[in-house]
Amino acid sequence: MLHRHATAACATLTAVGALVLAGSPGVVAAEAPAPPSTPAATGTPGADKASPALLDAMQRDLGLTREQAETRLKNEAEAGARAGRLQNALGDRFAGAWVSGPVSATLTVATTDAADTAAIKAGGAEAKVVRHSLKRLETAKARLDQGSVRTKTTDAPVWYVDLRNNTVTLEAAKTSAADVFLTATGVDRALVQVKATTERPHPLAHDIRGGDAYYIGTARCSVGFAVTSGTQQGFATAGHCGQTGAATMGHNKVAQGAFKASTFPGKDMAWVAANGDWTATAHIKGQGDQNVEVAGSTEAIVGASICRSGSTTGWHCGTIEQHDTSVSYLQGTVKGLTRTTVCAEPGDSGGPYISGTQAQGVTSGGSGNCKDGGTTFHQPVNPVLQEYGLTLKTNAADPGDTGKAGGTWGAGKVYRVGDQVTYDGASYRCLQPHQAQPGRRPPGAPGLWQRV
Repeated sequence: MLHRHATAACATLTAVGALVLAGSPGVVAAEAPAPPSTPAATGTPGADKASPALLDAMQRDLGLTREQAETRLKNEAEAGARAGRLQNALGDRFAGAWVSGPVSATLTVATTDAADTAAIKAGGAEAKVVRHSLKRLETAKARLDQGSVRTKTTDAPVWYVDLRNNTVTLEAAKTSAADVFLTATGVDRALVQVKATTERPHPLAHDIRGGDAYYIGTARCSVGFAVTSGTQQGFATAGHCGQTGAATMGHNKVAQGAFKASTFPGKDMAWVAANGDWTATAHIKGQGDQNVEVAGSTEAIVGASICRSGSTTGWHCGTIEQHDTSVSYLQGTVKGLTRTTVCAEPGDSGGPYISGTQAQGVTSGGSGNCKDGGTTFHQPVNPVLQEYGLTLKTNAADPGDTGKAGGTWGAGKVYRVGDQVTYDGASYRCLQPHQAQPGRRPPGAPGLWQRV
């Protein structure tokens, strides 16, 4: 957890670190659909409409040309949809998916059954046969999450499912701490890789536009994403930035609103209800104060590029290392974070992470800085929206309902891979985690929904 930044004496939080298919063996799986030829049309909506500010930051921080940055975003959007189709097809044998290469040209999908290789390749991905399914690794990580409530874990502060290495990785400053933690939880050590680390993550605490500063007394944090709750406008941010009821001022030190709800530790999420002087926008602050538009909240795949805006360090980019990471701060463990290579510093806490045009999360914590580099963790935005019943403010237009009344799909609902809905008399299965937008109905969003 990175400490909240105070404008007078540094208001330090006592923390170690937050930035504030189914079948029997030997049977070939059902052939997956061939990869589509138009990524921008069938991948995540908005992948071909990235802002110049985001592209500039990707060029600077990822060493890409403008063309490479644009190509990478399109490849990543398409990879997410392909991975979702293959995950739905493989079922319990699915062991994860990730992209690699300078422009994310290679999608790898892991399985526990070699018989799935042909189907994975037909689905547009490279196949990797591994020992453990994603479900098994996630179950082991969940036991660590539960055990962290009873066991001190600040000397083994970070754990996550490492898809590329097919393990649960536990980063520890002291091997003895890792041993105590694993013994207390009873997790099968064959599933766990203990990795030495010297890093100590801490919260990055420090209008409605993501990345702008806001103040809680003398402390400063960053606005995440503009949201609405019915007619109430506000923004999502990090829970460690303020407690429920705490008053806030905007970047201009004018009264802004108050924390309507806040959760930390366990989760690092909150939302601020703004007063009538503030208006929610579908923008976050980009390079050179340019506005970057938000089109949705489709979760990016491991290995994908991601950029962050913060009131201390501005725009910086990196890649997604792991989802569903648990981090133990002195205040307690926070679960379900995403680990990235983006740098951040105090005051950036609560600020937005975005991949292309898709909101990813709000800054929680990390280690390092933007001079030497570092690791950061963000609280994914979809759980925030779901937890508090919020709707992300986006630039998605509603073309009008062309379907018949009825069906279970609904704008504003948060969906996960594998969820099934009905719309206009047809059934669809979700391919990528996202909050449904009015202009992204299942029949017109093949990168998000697969008809079944």
